[in-house]
Amino acid sequence: MREILLIEDDLDLSKQLLLSLNKWGFSVEIIDDFSNIIEEFTEKNPSLIIMDVNLPYYDGFYWCEKIRAISKVPIIFLSSRDSNMDLIMGINNGGDDYITKPFSIEVLITKINALLRRSYDYTFSDSVIYYDDTVLDVEKCTFKYEDNIIDLTKNEMKILSILIKNKGKVVSRDKIMMSLWNDDEFVSDNTLTVNVTRLRGRLKDELGLNDFIKTKKGIGIWFNELNKIYKRKEYKYYIFNSLINSNKHIFNFNKFIQW
Repeated sequence: MREILLIEDDLDLSKQLLLSLNKWGFSVEIIDDFSNIIEEFTEKNPSLIIMDVNLPYYDGFYWCEKIRAISKVPIIFLSSRDSNMDLIMGINNGGDDYITKPFSIEVLITKINALLRRSYDYTFSDSVIYYDDTVLDVEKCTFKYEDNIIDLTKNEMKILSILIKNKGKVVSRDKIMMSLWNDDEFVSDNTLTVNVTRLRGRLKDELGLNDFIKTKKGIGIWFNELNKIYKRKEYKYYIFNSLINSNKHIFNFNKFIQW
């Protein structure tokens, strides 16, 4: 779940935004200490910031510039100040978007999703690759999902890397084997199967990512999108609760959990 840091001194508006963003699946942290926003930002490490311009102590332009000096986190200004100069100052100080009040929550959500998609879906650096709510650190050989991190073997890291870079596509087994093959070690089809099976199990058991890696028999391997995994879980819980609350149905609980 994407975490949003809300920097807004209007308490009523903050509460309304908190409820609305929660309904859209975002986790929201609200700042109440406006004297030390940098410390709050560093501690919470959000995926995106929504910030007012008129704030106590220092204005949003000041804090945006300070945050931009240490982070590339997306920043959306939300303000009643609607002059062209305010918009220009917001962008020039490091803001990614500027929305004037009053505003439509649907427009805000659309802009949030667009910024997150541009900032994280295909953001590659020399050592870090972002995909949805996951982070693959190639240099450290670690994979992070939400607050959990696992250490990867060299082959697990290479498999995740090639699948993330080909997001939305089925990657042939031959292509993955070639990426794993080096001068010292030949990677057979059976070796790939063992590595993928072990990796799939680790993602499920250690990170709670069930069905994250999918296989199309005879074709290749691909990543399941996280939102599809969430929808499957929600559907399962809906069916489960319906069956539990009905005396007309008797079912095998263990088989249901494995489904």
